[in-house]
Amino acid sequence: MNCTKCDREAVLHAEYSGAHLCEHHLRESVESRLRRRIRKDGLIGPEASPEDPETWLIGLSGGKDSVVLTSILAETFTEDPRIELVALTIHEGIEGYRDESLDAASELASELNIRHEVVSYADEFDLEMDDVAETDPENMAPCAYCGVFRRDLLSDYADRFGADKLLTGHNLDDEAQTALMNFFEGDVAQMAKHFDASLGPFDERTDSTDFVPRAKPLRDVPEKEVALYAHLAELPVHMAECPHSSEAYRKEIQELLLKMEAQHPGTRHSVMAGYEELAELAARAYRENSPDLGECERCGAATTRDLCRTCQLTEAVHAA
Repeated sequence: MNCTKCDREAVLHAEYSGAHLCEHHLRESVESRLRRRIRKDGLIGPEASPEDPETWLIGLSGGKDSVVLTSILAETFTEDPRIELVALTIHEGIEGYRDESLDAASELASELNIRHEVVSYADEFDLEMDDVAETDPENMAPCAYCGVFRRDLLSDYADRFGADKLLTGHNLDDEAQTALMNFFEGDVAQMAKHFDASLGPFDERTDSTDFVPRAKPLRDVPEKEVALYAHLAELPVHMAECPHSSEAYRKEIQELLLKMEAQHPGTRHSVMAGYEELAELAARAYRENSPDLGECERCGAATTRDLCRTCQLTEAVHAA
């Protein structure tokens, strides 16, 4: 089958649009959607200038999503003096897994000539995920611990580096799965946080100055297309799945969405279109009724509790 836009051989059939795309037009499409999302979300602040550039911190794990995100951002802003890119890789302490993805992240940052920083759970929390998975003091899936620790470090280092934006490589599938999980669980607070973190123009999100705004420029691109882009562009990517990955509920949602997408192309896009409206309403209501933020007694992080969730979990792990 030939490409819809030219006479080259197609490498992808995007069922939701009906388009057949060759390598050139697939890559062009992914890049176009990422850049359009940057414009739509107003990521480049009006005050950004060559004299006072914005710093964007990218969570670079070495997996396909973060590698594609970093590669396109570097290509887009290399010659733009208004934006400075910094990549941050977090080493969780997972033997035989994170070392290889760290190698991929380091190789990419070197090729793109962007600043690359590495932090670890061992240095920051005096623990490693291998040990957390073995002890599991809170009787939770390893991903639950890791998600809290990772979010904490991304936010902490975004603040330390004076970042104006924090960018992650979440794709359309990731976002649609999260949307359905929050909806099925009736988690209005998470819907509100999701809006404040990644949806809508930045000037509509929150008046709080305690958090660096987050952005997900790949959230309009399906996972399959991100993976194919990484392959065709011959980017250094670590494709292995984390050995501690055990989010059974998310995998159920993933299978449901893939089945629905196969039978009804465009389902993921429809889910996100409706969810964004619900999340915005939830965010506005949540801001009016949310509890006041204080400081964690141990680390000083913003929290509604005496101890933030990160300190609660690290205490439990060390006591186990």
